[in-house]
Amino acid sequence: MEQLIRVIARALVDHPDDVQVKVKEDARGLVYELSVHPGDVGKVIGKQGRIAKALRTVVTSAAVKERKRVIVDIVSE
Repeated sequence: MEQLIRVIARALVDHPDDVQVKVKEDARGLVYELSVHPGDVGKVIGKQGRIAKALRTVVTSAAVKERKRVIVDIVSE
């Protein structure tokens, strides 16, 4: 799952080396924190959050096999 998020995010940004994914587990489920270069945050979020929503949809769909609740948070470094 972590690799999936990293591959998608690197394709979207201008600074692919700055893409990092951290995994945490809390009461909500597995939380993947996607951190990108501050100049690339807008590209990952997209207009009205459409790209972020699509990324979350893909990751949530892939998580169905693992039967886990997955959340993707986008943060800037």
